Amino acid sequence: MQLRFRNFDWSLRSCGLHGHVTYRPDEPALAERLRADTVAGEAWRCLRCESYVAGSPHGSGPAEDAPIVLRGRALRDAFILRLLAAERFIRGLLLLALSYGIYKFNGARDSLQRFFDDYLPTLRPLADKLGIDLQSTGPVRLIDKALHTAHGTLTLVAFGVLAYGCLQLLEGVGLWLLKRWGEYVAVVGTSLFVPLEVYELLEKVTWVRIVAFAVNIFAVVYLVWTKRLFGARGGHAAFAAERHSASLLEVERAALTGG
Repeated sequence: MQLRFRNFDWSLRSCGLHGHVTYRPDEPALAERLRADTVAGEAWRCLRCESYVAGSPHGSGPAEDAPIVLRGRALRDAFILRLLAAERFIRGLLLLALSYGIYKFNGARDSLQRFFDDYLPTLRPLADKLGIDLQSTGPVRLIDKALHTAHGTLTLVAFGVLAYGCLQLLEGVGLWLLKRWGEYVAVVGTSLFVPLEVYELLEKVTWVRIVAFAVNIFAVVYLVWTKRLFGARGGHAAFAAERHSASLLEVERAALTGG
């Protein structure tokens, strides 16, 4: 499995899903390196997977105007970013639902208080027979604490959770669209809540908290390192140069000039 994954061709996978991308540069020498004659007629090399595709090219013009096509490692990075985006979407939607739940609870807390006062004493004899201290159980303590929280405090909590959920969705959109602003938002937004996650782990270790913490640390380190954010490893200029140098047209142009 490790060998198969190591030899996985991200470019072929992307072309299989989205189709090939061909381009005829105006420079004759460069165009000849991308063109071939076949029994089916002329064929042009795909800018992504480098396979020859029969038929007319999808575009033409100066080489510098050719579309920048993600290939190889850049496609793998895009796949990872979209996995992170999907995680952000799920987390954001859950937070929005939680915010709505807090808001609704705040408006109906009087009814819940009456229900709590009426039925808790009814359940206490059964709990005593089972040896359960009903008043000290986690859910009962949580409900009791929430019922005694001020209306204004719960409103602020609801808006805070709503804002955090919107931030998660914004990160998800930026990462899914592979936008550099989305990468910055994801790093800053995630880093701001790392101290809170550390505090929660110190308070109580659970596998959910460990996984969430590990995912967030991975996201921050991965984005800063691979995308060269905040000036890391040469910053945006080095990132753009790396992406440009990986272009098939640039590779073939360098071969022509002996560079």
